[in-house]
Amino acid sequence: MQIATCNVIIAFMLMKQGFRMGLRLKVARQRVGLTQQQLADALGLGHRQTLARIESGERRLSAQELIGAMSILGVDLDYFTDPFQLVGEGQFSFRTTTDVAGAVLDDFEHRAGCWIAMYRELSTEQGHQQRWLEFKLALTAKSSFEDAQAAGEWVADRWQLGSCPAATLRSAMEDRASILVLHVDAPHGISGAASRVPGLNCVFVSRGDSDGRRNFDSAHELFHLLTWDTMPPARTDAVDIPRDGNGWRVERLAENFAAALLMPEAILRGHWEGRAMLVDFHDRINGIADALRVSGVACKWRLYNLGLLSKAELDCIDDRRIGTNGRTSAVARDALPFSRSFIDRIATALDTGRLSVRRTASLLDLPLPDLASLLRDYGREPYFEA
Repeated sequence: MQIATCNVIIAFMLMKQGFRMGLRLKVARQRVGLTQQQLADALGLGHRQTLARIESGERRLSAQELIGAMSILGVDLDYFTDPFQLVGEGQFSFRTTTDVAGAVLDDFEHRAGCWIAMYRELSTEQGHQQRWLEFKLALTAKSSFEDAQAAGEWVADRWQLGSCPAATLRSAMEDRASILVLHVDAPHGISGAASRVPGLNCVFVSRGDSDGRRNFDSAHELFHLLTWDTMPPARTDAVDIPRDGNGWRVERLAENFAAALLMPEAILRGHWEGRAMLVDFHDRINGIADALRVSGVACKWRLYNLGLLSKAELDCIDDRRIGTNGRTSAVARDALPFSRSFIDRIATALDTGRLSVRRTASLLDLPLPDLASLLRDYGREPYFEA
């Protein structure tokens, strides 16, 4: 029985490796502009159909064919075999400012892809079963903003996020929806991202942003993951451009969803009425925003959409006084890099010898002392000398 089980596992791993190599061959071929027939001829395969079977994972490359493909396509062996790379699998949607250069975005996507691939591979090896989203939102680009708000309130209630949804949202995304939520040191101008790859959904949030910004970005990216099939997001969403026109409708739906999830009507109304003694609306809004761990500006618009602020009152509010919740600068609560489950997978791989210390430090782009400190921050004592 044990031998049979072992054979099944080996067969599955070989099948997965064949699919991975075939997909990567296809991506590299398309990158250099070769047709299937051209590459088949160059490799001496004779028929286009043979290459098609290799690219679909039905047939594996021989050693000689692999060497030929590496030479023709200009890639190394790791390109085909390294499970800690994400090639041709991931779909990403980034929240950025318009001044982020394409090369910067490409580099960050590559690094993020390596983190995702590493987590997915280690999770499989360590026996963590893949889980898919338990539900998706029945919203489309034609849905109303009220529909998006209702969906946000429904998720907050279904997940029982409590009196401060921002405080429990991350753990709910991880535990209830198996979404990997990573706090990362993103390049300037990139505040967040959502990603879908086979077997894993992921959200990236910039550690450098304020607490309110990080919470709103997490809720915003959750919307994209829950509606990806009906409203595939663009690769980039420029956050510094006004939300006008039909082209921005999906992003405005996401913003309405996020606002309602983080500030459900009953909770927000209770805070608003509980601070009725404050005459100055700016102080009132800033107090509520702090309590709910959102930005004052997001709180203002949610109050207006619920009819708790009139148009005349809205026009009297100076965003400069609520932009950082009434402070001279935004407060950023400490956010450890990555996540507990992510570091647990890595620590286990280090303990068992699956990962070397230097490979881990390279993948995370950390000096050895910083890697040791990171492990300690998550309660995992490093065995190596930093």
